[in-house]
Amino acid sequence: MTDSQTEPVQSLAALRAVEAELDTRWPETKIEPSLDRIRLLTELLGDPQHSYPVVHIAGTNAKTSTSRMIDALFTRIGLRTGRYTSPHLQLVTERISVDGVPISPERYVEVFRDVEPYISLVDGRQPVPMSKFEVLTGMAFAAFADAPVDVAVVEVGLGGSWDATNVADSRVAVICPIAIDHVDFLGGDLAGIAREKAGIIKPGSTVVMAEQPAEAATEVLRRIAETDAVVARQGAEFGVLEREVAVGGQLLRLQGLGGVYEDVFLPLHGAHQADNAALALAAVEAFFGAGPERKLDIEAIREAFATVSSPGRLERLRTAPTVLIDAAHNPHGAKALAAALEAEFGFRKLVAVVGVMADKDVTGILTELESVAHEIVLTQNSSPRAMDVDDLAVLALPIFGEDRVLVEPHLPDALEAAIRLAEETDNPDEPVYGGGVVVTGSVVTAGETRALLGKAPA
Repeated sequence: MTDSQTEPVQSLAALRAVEAELDTRWPETKIEPSLDRIRLLTELLGDPQHSYPVVHIAGTNAKTSTSRMIDALFTRIGLRTGRYTSPHLQLVTERISVDGVPISPERYVEVFRDVEPYISLVDGRQPVPMSKFEVLTGMAFAAFADAPVDVAVVEVGLGGSWDATNVADSRVAVICPIAIDHVDFLGGDLAGIAREKAGIIKPGSTVVMAEQPAEAATEVLRRIAETDAVVARQGAEFGVLEREVAVGGQLLRLQGLGGVYEDVFLPLHGAHQADNAALALAAVEAFFGAGPERKLDIEAIREAFATVSSPGRLERLRTAPTVLIDAAHNPHGAKALAAALEAEFGFRKLVAVVGVMADKDVTGILTELESVAHEIVLTQNSSPRAMDVDDLAVLALPIFGEDRVLVEPHLPDALEAAIRLAEETDNPDEPVYGGGVVVTGSVVTAGETRALLGKAPA
């Protein structure tokens, strides 16, 4: 093995060693309502999160796609960006990006080792050691300050008020669609969930709010009033005026805060992604103080949206048959996925491969998929939180019926079976092409499928 071949192997080994250390901490699915640990860490680091303006993004769904769009818009306008998102699809370095590109494994390890002594100090002073997510958040803030970036696009991990990212003071707070999810931590009350997510809104900031259920909107607006923030609402101050399905995506006409933006091509599928584009555009306009007479450069906006990608979100990985992956992991996300599949793909036959986490509303997810999937292959991803495939079958059989359900415990086998089913036809005169496969149910399921089919982390 040459030196040039050895270096990536060594870098990945060092990255795995750091991940093994971090995995001994509280997982991201376990939280305590306190910002004391992350606040102490950032103070010891010199409060790096205050050295650049922040666009903070909360909500139940659409956060990562919207973050990536905002990042692309800022980049095309000429700002140096940092982007912090979670969870990752394939490699943890995806979470911390500078200039739209994930930091390298070497840089990830370097940042961790730089902040490690301060993490130890925090652990020694607090009754509960720092969680993995808190450490990653501190690393992201430090990496962005070191770059340095002109603006950071920061996605909430879980909730809002008590999320580690909430030590940042955002200039713009983006509230993506709110639905019921993470019931074990946020509860099943939509108003309460919205109240928690609205906790990212800071005094005097600008809030860019997606269309919400009435209960959620009421709580967000209450927080806006309490903080004397300014609000821009999708469907009122901004939104999607026209949307046309196009080859490889969709063509949009968007109403922004500064005016109408015509002929915007977005290489992503689904009406929900069009809504995300409007949300992202309004967020960037709000950042620059755009208004009726202050429209952003249309060519920069078109160029930015044309470059957007959102791995794992209705992403096509192969053709003949078409294989798509989507990270939908709750009923709200599954409903958006089903609507996009029905509206934009004319599959002769669609087979869904589904692997979910045991703590999700699995019945809700399966119910949303039933109307678009001709058959379903049930499987299990590698996460310790994954639902056992036999337990998944117990929930799926009443919804799909025995004739439409196949159980394959291992994801590679499930994918192979789904491709075979998509190519099958009972009619010898019917063409074998036109079948499709969608792999969904979890970010982990989507990410592992991406790796199976040879896609590099992005």
